[in-house]
Amino acid sequence: MKINTNAWNKTRYTIYTPIYDSVGRIFAESRRKSISSLEIKDGDKVLIIGAGTGLDLEFLSSNCEITATDITPSMIKRLSKRSKQLNLNVDARVMDGQKLLLPDNSYDKIILHLILAVIPDPFACIKEVERVLKTGGTIAVFDKFLPTKSEISFGRKVLNQFTNLFFSDITRSIEKIISETKLITVSDEKADFGGIFRMIKLRKT
Repeated sequence: MKINTNAWNKTRYTIYTPIYDSVGRIFAESRRKSISSLEIKDGDKVLIIGAGTGLDLEFLSSNCEITATDITPSMIKRLSKRSKQLNLNVDARVMDGQKLLLPDNSYDKIILHLILAVIPDPFACIKEVERVLKTGGTIAVFDKFLPTKSEISFGRKVLNQFTNLFFSDITRSIEKIISETKLITVSDEKADFGGIFRMIKLRKT
């Protein structure tokens, strides 16, 4: 039986919605640094996939055009409320990050924070990201990944049975995820929890 599905993600993140902000804020500084690396300019079209309750919004300017998507309706509801509090004009949509209902080559910058280790098919997601990103556009990734060129240990595989059920997959490799795209890695920095989390900047050439 497959644990990680869209239906299960909707269910568990609906349950997590009331406490999501208190937990998610521990990554505030990494969110800020990751978004800052994109060097967003006035008028840029910015897409956030797996936007949750909108914790990334406070690091964005009202001078850019923001689209925020998440598969969980309760998350999008909170995000919409937050965008109004921040006086941001955000197009908030309930949408599957594996099948974006968005046109090709339409965004200048894309934010993928804590989504590639959660979404059922990260390969489908990154291919959709590549499709909707403009040539020369950049992507900010912040998530937990295997160290580069490392194998998955037995202990990690066992622990992943628990983490993947309640939180996210801890066995994914960002290198493998982007290998089927033409995206290039601009930077790759260790972040929270001793480098278990990484901040990665990608570009579409």
